[in-house]
Amino acid sequence: MPTAKVFFITGVSSGLGRAFATGALDAGHTVVGTVRKDADARAFTALHPERAHARLLDVTDDEAVLAVIGEVEQSVGPVDVLIANAGYGLEGTFEETSLADLRTQFDVNVFGAAATVRAVLPFMRARRRGHILAVTSMGGLASFPGVSAYCGSKYALEGILEAVGKEVSGFGIHVTAIEPGSFRTDWAGRSMVRVPRSVPDYDELFEPIRTARRTASGRQLGDPAKAAAALLRILDEPDPPAHLVLGSDALHLVRAARKAVDHDLDTWETLTLSTDHTP
Repeated sequence: MPTAKVFFITGVSSGLGRAFATGALDAGHTVVGTVRKDADARAFTALHPERAHARLLDVTDDEAVLAVIGEVEQSVGPVDVLIANAGYGLEGTFEETSLADLRTQFDVNVFGAAATVRAVLPFMRARRRGHILAVTSMGGLASFPGVSAYCGSKYALEGILEAVGKEVSGFGIHVTAIEPGSFRTDWAGRSMVRVPRSVPDYDELFEPIRTARRTASGRQLGDPAKAAAALLRILDEPDPPAHLVLGSDALHLVRAARKAVDHDLDTWETLTLSTDHTP
């Protein structure tokens, strides 16, 4: 049986965060999970009175993130696995999305995750071991109309994680971006923040997208429990992936997006090469 680990998972009150935490607990691990409400903390601790530890945390509070990680290292044990999962979806065309809403999206999805990663790094680096995972999205590798702010935040997180992975690989620390497709969580339901419509020119493009997302909520392809099993599967690998795409829909859409980029590279290669300085 694999060695029991200490997990720190942000956003465990529902969705994939809850599934990851439950999967880890069922596998015999200890999980410290962050939530925003006292009731959610009690519900999480009830999952396993000895190995489920709840902490109230707002990931956009940098000092609180540092304090909680430091306290967990002392009171629960060395964090072996970080899963930066806390985040939310923001739906709306770019022109209709306010800059304030865009900043808030980045505050949670990018800076909240970055603060958590920075908080665990000194401890993992000192021990020369650890695994950092963060939940981005298929929207971090392929963009879609109507979720520009969300995709932008996930692309930013992807870039940070890929660079950090290269910086810390010599310290025995692995970094993995988890890119889920559509899973049966409440991400597209009550957890989705929807920007009010204000520009009729986007009606033809966007209204079918918004309607389809609402209709699909609760009937998505992905099974959260299977996502948790896949995540646990890579933790004991000597060479775990830097990117783990979850779901057949995500695999199809990410491959199509990469094919589109390759097409531009090939089509415009001559122009690209023409910009080099000529001796």
